[in-house]
Amino acid sequence: MADKRPDVTRQLWLTRMGLWAERITRAFWPAWTAGFAALAVWASGLMPDAAELLAVVGLGILALVLAGLGLRGFRAPTAGEARTRLDATLPGQPLATLDDDMAIGAGDAGAADVWAAHRRRMAERLAGAKPVPPDLRVSRRDPYALRYMAVLLAAVALMFGTLWRAPVMPDLPGVAEQVAAGPAWEGWLEPPRHTGLPTLYLNDIAPGPVEVPQGTRVIMRLYGEVGALSVTETVSGRDVVDPSEALQEFTVTQSGTLTVDGVEDAPLWTLTATPDAMPEVSLNGEAVYEHPDQILIPWQARDDFGITFGEVTLALDPEASDRAHGLAIEPEPRDSETFDLALPISGDRTEIEEIFREDLTRHPLAGMPVTVTLLVRDAAGQEGTHLGTMILPGRAFYDPVAAALIEQRRDLNWSRANRDRVARLLRSVTWKADGTWNNPTAYLITRMAIRRLDEGPLTIESRDEIAEMLWQAAVRIEDGSLDSALARLREAQERLSEAIRQGASPEEIQRLMAEMRQAMDDYTRQLAQQGQQGQQQQQAQGETQEITPDMLDQMMQRIEELMAQGRTAEAQELLRQLQEMMENMQVTQGQGGGQGEPGEGQQAMDELRESLRDQQELSDEAFRELQEQFGEQGQQGQQGQQGQQGQQGQQGQGQQDGQGQQSGPGQPGQQGEGRPSDQPGQGGGGREQGQAQGQGGSLADRQQALRQGIDALRRGLPGAGTEAGDAARDALGRAEDAMRDAEEDLADGNLGGALDDQSRAMDALRDGMQELGRALAGDRAPEGEQQQGGADGQGQPRGARGIDRDPLGRQSGQGSQLGTGENMLDGPDAQRRARDLMDEIRRRSGERERPQLELDYLRRLLDRF
Repeated sequence: MADKRPDVTRQLWLTRMGLWAERITRAFWPAWTAGFAALAVWASGLMPDAAELLAVVGLGILALVLAGLGLRGFRAPTAGEARTRLDATLPGQPLATLDDDMAIGAGDAGAADVWAAHRRRMAERLAGAKPVPPDLRVSRRDPYALRYMAVLLAAVALMFGTLWRAPVMPDLPGVAEQVAAGPAWEGWLEPPRHTGLPTLYLNDIAPGPVEVPQGTRVIMRLYGEVGALSVTETVSGRDVVDPSEALQEFTVTQSGTLTVDGVEDAPLWTLTATPDAMPEVSLNGEAVYEHPDQILIPWQARDDFGITFGEVTLALDPEASDRAHGLAIEPEPRDSETFDLALPISGDRTEIEEIFREDLTRHPLAGMPVTVTLLVRDAAGQEGTHLGTMILPGRAFYDPVAAALIEQRRDLNWSRANRDRVARLLRSVTWKADGTWNNPTAYLITRMAIRRLDEGPLTIESRDEIAEMLWQAAVRIEDGSLDSALARLREAQERLSEAIRQGASPEEIQRLMAEMRQAMDDYTRQLAQQGQQGQQQQQAQGETQEITPDMLDQMMQRIEELMAQGRTAEAQELLRQLQEMMENMQVTQGQGGGQGEPGEGQQAMDELRESLRDQQELSDEAFRELQEQFGEQGQQGQQGQQGQQGQQGQQGQGQQDGQGQQSGPGQPGQQGEGRPSDQPGQGGGGREQGQAQGQGGSLADRQQALRQGIDALRRGLPGAGTEAGDAARDALGRAEDAMRDAEEDLADGNLGGALDDQSRAMDALRDGMQELGRALAGDRAPEGEQQQGGADGQGQPRGARGIDRDPLGRQSGQGSQLGTGENMLDGPDAQRRARDLMDEIRRRSGERERPQLELDYLRRLLDRF
């Protein structure tokens, strides 16, 4: 039963050598400790000759005695001991096992197979054997580490003792004594600190040409008898009074020579002064707009020793403008704008490639031709500049009304002489437009801007205020427009598609992907808002379809993967499919239970929504009456808005108060037809009764009716006893108190105070809707868990009744709790968000007008992250 045994000869030999080293160390360490001590005494030269000889002889005899004792107890290791030590380190001791034979069951075939398998396993273990390292520690026998002390003393004595030391020079008088003691002169070359170059010791530099930065400081020290040595130089351009002065300092301003006279073979250095190069700066690409409010201008700069400061100045370039319409006249003088360029906090500043980021979307120069002046400065105070021209990017407005407002804002900023023209065009834009704009607040802001244009002289301050009002109105219209959001999404998709076709760089593809994600988020948000107003949903084969965030993320990630693999055709096709999906997507919402009347919780939620809408309309009418008190009549009167009639107390005219607004159930002055609020036990009945009492009355009466309806709704609100339900009741209580204050202010004619109270009431109503949504979500959770995987009779997924969802399948704030439970630290946008945050910190750290405490905090953030 012979097995193939692995060859472990090398391992056994190395293990045996380790045993030799181990036993020699343990036997003879006292002897060589005494020998090193004798060497230290002999080489140090600290003792008198007689005492030194006696000590060396004594330590030598001690070393021989200790060596003899060690030799007496020394035992040479054998091959068997090496074999035993190696075998002991392996599990199962394979060496001994392979030498054994079967003692029992030799004739049994089964036992023989088991034994053979055991031997094969032992052979495999033996194949992995490694030499056993020796244990050279003798700390137990030498607890005071005398061996190390002896070695250390011997080493010190050999290096600093008399063995290798030159003979002592005899005392020499005069100059000879100075020469023997050290150099008769010393010199240093200290480059300017901003260069970061080291100081040079002139005595170590061979005479000849030496290149130094201009501004290098030269320090010369002369020793010995005064006047024996002198310094001659032509690099400073100074008037030398005493060249033999002991200490001389001067600066290298030009190329020249430097020599020390009075010594043998006087050294001569030819210093070449290298001037500090001028810093260079330039634009490094096209300026772009980054959603939502960033202007990006790439730039680059270089300097031989580093940039210390940078700034960019933007100024209007009227000659490059399209002088048409409002730009046909001469522009008013406008001061240029200067911003700091953010420099790297740490690292090399000799080569800088950075991006200037600033919120300039609402700047008067946005979208206009400008001159860009870049200025950088180095530590030497030298400046480098670059003058360029560009169209300063700005936010694109796709909604035609928003675009018209922005154009008039531009004309007004161009010159105040456009005042009459802008006011006339704004009146045209707002003519009979109340109620048709997607944002009534934007309409009111625009009307206020027209009024400001018609008042008194137009100063620069009032011009800027009006321009800001037009910007706010345009942004409200643009952000509230589904068409503009879809246009932004299409534009982002087209840019990404074009970049894919042209084979753009991965960095550019990544930037366009991030821009498209942002546009997609805006579009889905607008879809959700539209769906909450219109109760729309997308039907496919009788079933509700939802587009989940995972589906969109997977498609975007798949496009990135295809681009990384070079499969551009497939990426283009997938992008086209994603575009079609986003354009056809609509809001998916729950339908409630069955075809009958809605449940108790959903009915209360509908009541709250209509109450909020009624309060908003009542607040708008109060605002219009406030405008009429200041002379803003005519335009709104021509549009059929008769809110002033209600304030005059004329009965029977209440139904005209809401003209120009969207009619619907629950609006003030109407019967609330089609509203499922006549069920017993619900707050809707009390609310309808309160509305009936306030029909046709003044604003105060209608506010009272709305407050009574909220009171009745609060008493019948579901979810009693739960945290969210009680919070909803508290929120409605705050709304009722604010309505009561608004009612008193309306009765007293204090329209300004009433607007503030109504704003508080609307905020409280929104809080109540949110808390009620949380309460309803908690009540429906068990039913949804029991019904998962099925659908009700309406083709709607079970477990989702009454829960409003946005186009991505998430619960919206009106039918459930606000926010999302997803982890915002993960996902494909995490890196982009981190980069944007770091860019913002860098931008703020470069703003010198910020408090020093804040700048120190920002720098600590940059140093840490």
